[in-house]
Amino acid sequence: MEFNIALLRGDGIGPEIVDSAVAVLEKTAAKFGHKFSFTPYLIGGCAIDETGIPLPQETIDGCLASDSVLLGAVGGPKWDDQPGSNRPEKALLGIRSALGLFTNLRPAKLYPALRAASPLKDEIVGKGFDIMIVRELTGGIYFGDRGYREGKYGQEAFDTEAYSVTEIERIGRVAFDTAMKRSKRVCSIDKANVLESSRLWRKTMHSLAEEYPEVEYSDMFVDNAAMQLVRDPKQFDVIVTSNMFGDILSDEASQITGSIGMLASASLGETSRGMYEPIHGSAPDIAGQNKANPIATILSGAMMLRYSFGLSAEADAIENAVDKVLEAGCRTADLMGSTEGNPLTCTEMTEKIAEVL
Repeated sequence: MEFNIALLRGDGIGPEIVDSAVAVLEKTAAKFGHKFSFTPYLIGGCAIDETGIPLPQETIDGCLASDSVLLGAVGGPKWDDQPGSNRPEKALLGIRSALGLFTNLRPAKLYPALRAASPLKDEIVGKGFDIMIVRELTGGIYFGDRGYREGKYGQEAFDTEAYSVTEIERIGRVAFDTAMKRSKRVCSIDKANVLESSRLWRKTMHSLAEEYPEVEYSDMFVDNAAMQLVRDPKQFDVIVTSNMFGDILSDEASQITGSIGMLASASLGETSRGMYEPIHGSAPDIAGQNKANPIATILSGAMMLRYSFGLSAEADAIENAVDKVLEAGCRTADLMGSTEGNPLTCTEMTEKIAEVL
């Protein structure tokens, strides 16, 4: 099979980790008899340098013409003086909207080999945990009306949180369908004791839950969820929540796994085309030093094979290779902790994973 993949390397360590994922994907293609074609496009700070804007139309058109998109990271202090409307991060909202990507899947998995890296006690994490956070991606406060106005105490800024039944239902179905392939448990996170938008969210989710009688459904307030993630993460299977709450909770979940450098993500819409990226940032402090952990981007590539291309065996092969390399004690600098020895470079870790494949 042949697939065309748009590459958005971006800024900082983005080019290094994307190239690592490409190397592993090419090895996978050779092993399973596929062909992946890669076409690079500009996004973020590098796009500003070249074109003056963070998301050129050529990038949008190229991504729309692709079978799927692999993204590195954007941003860095170099572009801090850009106005809010032209910052590198603005490109992320723009490309998600242009591609109609309303779902973000963020697995938070504690690998047994990395249990010592988790800040949580052994009695809490046990043999590990595996959570899938389903985050609504194109609605809510990040896309609502905003601006400045005169208020009670003078000038004030405002951002608007709004959700429709349609937006809630479509992300809810993704969560329930995902749970049906896992442990059949969904926890919906909201703030229905305070927010009207959350009350509609909860009402809609309750109605939707009736269509999935096999799934154990529960609600939880977001402040309690933040506490429960560190008190007992094993209680969760699939978490579904709004854009802002998902942004915060998924970052919290990433930290209890031991390293943000391990966590992949998938952004999906109505079509098979998705955008896949590590959840970490551009790490400009180590850019170009071959120190970055490529695993999150490599695992993002595996998610692309699974969710966009339907290549489950190929995705399993990549994920199993990562497991074996970690079990063998291979570590990049961010995974070392108190472990003795020399950390692997980005290139060396990539080569180890490709060798196991």
